[in-house]
Amino acid sequence: MSPTPWISLTTDYGLTDGFVAVCHGVIGRIAPAARVLDVTHLVPPGDVRRGAAVLAQAVPHLPYGVHVAVVDPGVGTARRAVALVAPGGLLVGPDNGVLPAAARALGGITAAVELTAPGWLAAEVSDTFHGRDVFAPVAARLALGGRPTDAGPQVDPATLVTLPPPVARREADGFTAEVLTVDHFGNVQLAAGADLLASLPDVVEVDGRPAVRGRTFGDAPAGELLVLVDSAGLVAVARNGGRAVDLLGVAPGVVVTVRGRIRG
Repeated sequence: MSPTPWISLTTDYGLTDGFVAVCHGVIGRIAPAARVLDVTHLVPPGDVRRGAAVLAQAVPHLPYGVHVAVVDPGVGTARRAVALVAPGGLLVGPDNGVLPAAARALGGITAAVELTAPGWLAAEVSDTFHGRDVFAPVAARLALGGRPTDAGPQVDPATLVTLPPPVARREADGFTAEVLTVDHFGNVQLAAGADLLASLPDVVEVDGRPAVRGRTFGDAPAGELLVLVDSAGLVAVARNGGRAVDLLGVAPGVVVTVRGRIRG
C-alpha cells in the first residue's frame, strides 16, 4: 500500500441522504490519512450490473488502493461480504457479482476472504447498512496496512458470484450486443469490442435507424447517430449534439443490432 493510501467508493446511495458522508466519516475516524475518491454514488438503485461495469472501467485509471463497491440489494441476507486481492489493488463489497470484473481489470483475483472478523467491523452491524458497518471499516483497516487474511477466512475465488456475460455476437452483416451502460450524456455503450465494428462500412444501421461509423462525435451531422469506439475500448452509439438513448429508446440489458446499411 502506498504511503498515502487511497480508497475509492462506488455506490447506489445517491446524493440526497447522508449515507455517503457517513461512509466517509467512518473511514476518516479509522484511517484519517487515507484519501477517499468518489467514483460515483448514482448507480441506479440495486443495479449490480451497472455498478460492476462502472467500477471495472474506472479502476485501471485509479491509484493503487482499496476499491469499495456498495450496490447491494441483498444486504443483510445470506450473501457474503468479501475482500478480493488483485495485483493492481484490493476490492471490498458484497459477493453479488459487483466486484469480479474490476478484479479482472486489476490483474485477476489472487485471494479472497469473507469479512467476518469482529475487530474489523463495527461493534454493532446493521442489517441494512453494511456500507457503514462492514465495508467502510474494512477498507479503512486495509488502507492502514492490515492483512486481508486477518479480516476473515479465505474463500475459494471459484465460489464467488459472477454475473452472466453480456450478449455480444457477430452476425453476417454486423453484430448484436447488449447495452452495457448509458452515460450522463446519453451515449449508449454496448458490450462489443472494437473488432466487431472495424469490418462495417461507413454507413450503418442501429436497430434500423441510420447512423455513420465514426471516430469522434463530430463525424455525424448535428442531431444524427454515429457508432464509434469509446474511451473504454467498447462500441458506443452516440448522437452529435443530442442523446442517443432518447432516440433509440433503449436501456441497459436491451439487445441492439448494428449492421452495414445498403445505400439506396
